[in-house]
Amino acid sequence: MLEQTLVLTQIIFIDVIMAADNAIIIGMIAASFAPKHRNQIILWGVLGALVFRIIFAFFASYLFGFAYVKIIGGLLLIWIVNDLRRDLFNLKKIKSPTKVSKEPSFVQSVYKVLFADITLSFDNVIAVVAAAKDNFNLMIFGLVMSVLLVVTLARFFAEQIKKHMWFGYIGLFVILIVALQLIIGGLHDLGVVSINKSFETLF
Repeated sequence: MLEQTLVLTQIIFIDVIMAADNAIIIGMIAASFAPKHRNQIILWGVLGALVFRIIFAFFASYLFGFAYVKIIGGLLLIWIVNDLRRDLFNLKKIKSPTKVSKEPSFVQSVYKVLFADITLSFDNVIAVVAAAKDNFNLMIFGLVMSVLLVVTLARFFAEQIKKHMWFGYIGLFVILIVALQLIIGGLHDLGVVSINKSFETLF
């Protein structure tokens, strides 16, 4: 009973951290759009988070050896950070009354959301499955909770970024940290770099 409680606590902690990362990206992309399109972007992001988590959960036992996926995912997130930085800068200019409001491409933004979902869903599933220790019920609980957190947090982040520009820059910094963790973790798995044992859990 105590062991299950500890595992459950660990899964909840993992979900809160990783769902927040996923939600920040969805929220930042959605913040550049009018309310109607913003809700559609969030919906695509949530559906992507759900579908990719389910897919990765089925293949979880094989995913632990894919160090290259971590590296590629990290590089992809860095590309997304650069794109979001441009969108955030454009959003800042749009707030000026002398500028004409122009939203970024809806289709490209959906692609960015789905790419981020793939990377973060992979990482989330790996972490939850590892923490669940072959307990199927706890694994399902962890994945469902993760998606529910993405739903609630993405809308919150989108609204906050729309109101407070500095919130968006904090979001970019958080995503960049996650990207670097993925890349360093992948290189560590390949034996290219070494990480002090005290910090291995971060990667």
